[in-house]
Amino acid sequence: MKILILGGDGYFGWPTAMHLSAQGHQVAVVDNYLRRSLCREENVEPLVEVPNLHQRAALWESVAGYPIPVFIGDLRQWETIEAVFRQFEPESIVHFAEQPAAPYSMLNRRSATLTLRNNLDVTANVIFAVKQFNPAIHIVKLGTMGEYGTPAIDIEEGWLEVEHKGRRQKFLYPRQAGSLYHTTKIMDTDLLWFYVRVWELRVTDLMQGPVYGIFTQENRIDEALCPFLNYDELFGTVLNRFVIQAVADYPMTVYGKGGQTRGYLNIIDTLNCVRLALVNSPANGELRILNQFTETFSVNQLAQKVQSVARAMGYKAKISSVENPRKEAEDHYYNPAHTGLLDLGLKPQFLTGEVLSEMIEFAARHKTAIRPEQIFRKVRWD
Repeated sequence: MKILILGGDGYFGWPTAMHLSAQGHQVAVVDNYLRRSLCREENVEPLVEVPNLHQRAALWESVAGYPIPVFIGDLRQWETIEAVFRQFEPESIVHFAEQPAAPYSMLNRRSATLTLRNNLDVTANVIFAVKQFNPAIHIVKLGTMGEYGTPAIDIEEGWLEVEHKGRRQKFLYPRQAGSLYHTTKIMDTDLLWFYVRVWELRVTDLMQGPVYGIFTQENRIDEALCPFLNYDELFGTVLNRFVIQAVADYPMTVYGKGGQTRGYLNIIDTLNCVRLALVNSPANGELRILNQFTETFSVNQLAQKVQSVARAMGYKAKISSVENPRKEAEDHYYNPAHTGLLDLGLKPQFLTGEVLSEMIEFAARHKTAIRPEQIFRKVRWD
């Protein structure tokens, strides 16, 4: 099928583009380099410099033979999204085009406003473009498990059957975000659910947990095809940060008690989940919600796993408990369902010692590029 990836320059976007093109789909990407711009502004560049989208697409075509058209533009602007839809005529859309970081959204008023405007404006433009150009387009939107928060009951897969005063109805599972970024994801879901009901759109909302890793089957051809690897507090995911900290002999920063538990997945599983969602589309008028993770860990467990492997490789890999800058429960119940993608055929990649050692080896090759001053920025939720 013809698949348009919004946010195709990002940590997920570019690997997804290569993966889907290698599976035989016609893929195009669009991005405005927002993530790159914000990293420069905040002085938190990724570990390894990443070629721009045109350069990556040219390299991928030269080594793998698959062309990926590139569009550069701001999807908040209707003229941009209209031009892309008219030129590429997508049959499916993968929507990654959002400011992706919870800590950045809590940095200051400007970052909060940017997060709100970018994320909601792009989602709205996507909806209206689908309605205008082809209502049969399947929208696959990347949500987050963070929409659910950490309730004291089991987390279902998007929906909850409620019995109240003798009557029953199915509702979207109650959500309680822990940051402004996660709140915009909730608002995305609400926007999509409204237009699914009104215009009978087809939408898959992937509630993804934190992702780790850098290598995929496609980028092993050439390291220049690897995605961003941020290790700073603003844009780096927790396991990626811990790996870099271990290599840099910087104590792994565990927030508070370290009992915060979430569902995690390898970046390879992100690609496979998106592909499975695309080739098994929902019906018209359906909002399908899939919880996208493979294993649950507490922050303490992640730090201990990294410590064990890193010490076996000769690193000190110390763990340091620091004051938690966030407003979150540090010891809580967490039992989310995640059967939908397994039922579609997902074969999970688990967090093994081999996976961690490969990540550590990659970080070690680029150790001289690590800047310890950008690791812990002390961005406070209050």
